[in-house]
Amino acid sequence: MAAPLASKAGAAGTTSKPPFPELDFRSGARVEELNKLIQEFTKHDQREYDDQRALEIHTAKDFIFSMLGMVQKLDQKLPVANEYLLLSGGVREGVVDIDLDELNVYARGTDYDMDFTLLVPALKLHDRNQPVTLDMRHSALCHSWLSLRLFDEGTISKWKDCCTIVDHINGATNYFFSPTKVADWFYDSISIVLSEIQKKPQRGMPKVEKVEKNGTIISIILGVGSSRMLYDIVPVVSFKGWPAVAQSWLMENHFWDGKITEEEVISGFYLVPACSYKGKKDNEWRLSFARSEVQLKKCISSSLMQAYQACKAIIIKLLSRPKAISPYHLRSMMLWACDRLPASYLAQEDYAAHFLLGLIDDLQHCLVNKMCPNYFIPQCNMLEHLSEETVMLHARKLSSVRSDPAEHLRTAIEHVKAANRLTLELQRRGSTTSIPSPQSDGGDINQPDDRLAKKLQQLVTENPGKSISVFINPDDVTRPHFRIDDKFF
Repeated sequence: MAAPLASKAGAAGTTSKPPFPELDFRSGARVEELNKLIQEFTKHDQREYDDQRALEIHTAKDFIFSMLGMVQKLDQKLPVANEYLLLSGGVREGVVDIDLDELNVYARGTDYDMDFTLLVPALKLHDRNQPVTLDMRHSALCHSWLSLRLFDEGTISKWKDCCTIVDHINGATNYFFSPTKVADWFYDSISIVLSEIQKKPQRGMPKVEKVEKNGTIISIILGVGSSRMLYDIVPVVSFKGWPAVAQSWLMENHFWDGKITEEEVISGFYLVPACSYKGKKDNEWRLSFARSEVQLKKCISSSLMQAYQACKAIIIKLLSRPKAISPYHLRSMMLWACDRLPASYLAQEDYAAHFLLGLIDDLQHCLVNKMCPNYFIPQCNMLEHLSEETVMLHARKLSSVRSDPAEHLRTAIEHVKAANRLTLELQRRGSTTSIPSPQSDGGDINQPDDRLAKKLQQLVTENPGKSISVFINPDDVTRPHFRIDDKFF
């Protein structure tokens, strides 16, 4: 019997295109179509900022830092020379590991146009080079109580009204720093300062559209020119070094080995005001590795990040009720995938569709098995507290996504386009008014604020995923000093 022509052609050394396009086995979706949909989502989700928008970003940032400088002066509780971590994206976007149950729902386009998270150290412990040992005897994994015994008498005196007090049988008194009391103090102090600021409004000053306490987070929405900016401000405890409970993680091989130094990854960590499922809210803090995660993002390929952002947009809408799954869980799964898969595979520019499908599969696997290890402390299962009913409900919802990922991507694209239309409509209404900087006298805003706007544009849009710290002197809040990673501006 004669061989088929295709076989003869193959034997002759010629190659032919596959007879069918590459398909996803589960859904039948064309991989090429999914890649195009992810690219379209990315185009609408990542917006370019012109100089005017960059100046508005600076104006809002300057207002927030000025406000915090005034909070420090109220009762001298906050450190005089403080170092903030500014993250692009609000808490609801999963930039830090904080439960979303107590947060009011804000929607981009409807409530705000851009969102940021600002970690503000209430206390700093930066003078230790050895591993930091925390008091985890009363807490679940990844959580800790914080005794003020680690600090001097002056610090205890300033903060003891924000502590819970435990008397020991030997007569000693121990003050435990309370996340709920700190958050209450922070919200009250911010409210006092904003009330004072609004009594003496200045030209070009942002309009405070909303100030809300969401659990232990203070959310502020500012109207600046034609933009609305959401700042989720989180009071934290800042540490240099690395916690002893996460030391074993450093012994393992990781995807970032050889790309960034270990010193960059373990430069510090935080305690954020969040407790475990059965923890005591008044005493328990959660370990956060937000500074390390900023460094690790540098090592993640753009195609994987695009898939992650698209997947996040899908699950935020789909799994919003009950609030059992956070975008932070998805971020952890992405980091585990980076450790598991070859770097050469993850670097493929046209594999975003494969990465999206893989992230959905990973999330569904975690739900079915009720297991999502914390990336830095793997012995901590972040889904352990969920009921079987809840995890199966979300797993079934994800099954519908996996059966038709193209349709869910189209829905995510329509949502982000609708949000952008609302933003553009607001900009058109406010396009007749330009905003001078609060430091200007209403004259020409292009000099020197144009240079400042361009610098801001670089900081915000050209350094995604980098650690942006700000040093301010409360006696001169008009001159903040920026640090992106180890470079000062």
